[in-house]
Amino acid sequence: MLETLKALILDFQESLLETGVPRRMAMKAVPGKAAVCIGVRRSGKSTYMVQIMKGILDGGTPRRNILYLNFFDDRLHGLQQAGIGLVTEAYYALYPEKKGCETVYCFFDEIQSIAGWEPFVDRLMRTEKCEVYLTGSSARMLSKEIATQMRGRALSWEMFPFSFQEFLDYKEIDSSGALSTKRRLLVQRAFGEYWETGGFPEVLGLPRQLRVKTHQEYFHAVLFRDLIERHDAAHPRAVADVAHWLVNNIAAPYSVNRLTGYLQSLGHNAPRSAVSNFLAWFEDAYFLFSVRVFDASLARSHTNPKKAYCVDHAMITSLSSGILVNSGHLLENLVYTALRRIFPEVFYYKTAAGREVDFAVRSDSQFPNLIQVCQSLANPQTRKRELAALSESMTELRVKTATIVTRAEDERIATDAGTINVVPIWKFLLELPESKRK
Repeated sequence: MLETLKALILDFQESLLETGVPRRMAMKAVPGKAAVCIGVRRSGKSTYMVQIMKGILDGGTPRRNILYLNFFDDRLHGLQQAGIGLVTEAYYALYPEKKGCETVYCFFDEIQSIAGWEPFVDRLMRTEKCEVYLTGSSARMLSKEIATQMRGRALSWEMFPFSFQEFLDYKEIDSSGALSTKRRLLVQRAFGEYWETGGFPEVLGLPRQLRVKTHQEYFHAVLFRDLIERHDAAHPRAVADVAHWLVNNIAAPYSVNRLTGYLQSLGHNAPRSAVSNFLAWFEDAYFLFSVRVFDASLARSHTNPKKAYCVDHAMITSLSSGILVNSGHLLENLVYTALRRIFPEVFYYKTAAGREVDFAVRSDSQFPNLIQVCQSLANPQTRKRELAALSESMTELRVKTATIVTRAEDERIATDAGTINVVPIWKFLLELPESKRK
């Protein structure tokens, strides 16, 4: 195993660094703390690590001072038995002169796949002259349990597939400042492409058939490696069936009891507790997210039906078994992922009269931002329904402004409750801040 590690370390030293499209995220190394980047598979975490490496190398650091390993590499399977501590032994066997004298920049991809990584990284931070960067596809790396085992020696950042802003960066379209007519048309046309392809970096520019095939391969990798295999699922077929049901019913209300009954109708004997675990696993893998109702009572918030959203709106069309996917729900999913990049918690709101607003997120003030999503307000009945739901919610929550996101409409509506801004989706996405949490 020692020789294998040496070979992998040396292979990286000689490899070309592919930096890709710069991401609109700024991980910052803090002395004494590991920087952790977590997110769904294939969202660009490894490439982002290369971008950080490039910055370090451009600052004059020798290539040999970078230690990189991807723990999903099959050749590292034996490390489970040999112990992860062998990594530093292999590196310093190659470069003994650097031990304790020069800073070594350690980049470890998908480190959560190796048991005992937490005390290893903690020890590395305490005993060696290192700067440590980690990636992982498990939200467990954000948990209090990990923070305890690492003794507070880690700071985490979440990575999602490309945002619309990042997609424009990929297309080399400048969206900063006031948009001229030409640039606005370029942005709108680019949104049409983003709507079709989504944000996974590898699928950009692929023809539809290859994009669908790639999305499906991502899904199977998440399903089997990050869900079934990682959690040693006792009901693997049931996990897959729940995932498919949620993808086919994106943005629709669900409950654990309903999902349990659905599995029973298919012949599964997975108990209610197992279904609850499945839902937690989906979220842990950054694949499917559950949204609770906004309520001061935590008990009511958890007992009300939830809604599920996928990490990428275009992936839904690639995975859905329906002939036609509800484009309104896809639009809602796109708004959700844009909000989730910024806010750690996203809710929906239900008025006392039973009307619903799609999203409520906590802003810097004590009052939530209310966002309704609607394909179009052209139909008078639709307009009346959406405005009534928002107006009621604004009155109950004492909010003076709210937003309706549409495909193309742009207007400002004055109501008794306050002002409702109607914005087209491309504009809404561009006006979102890069981050509220970092």
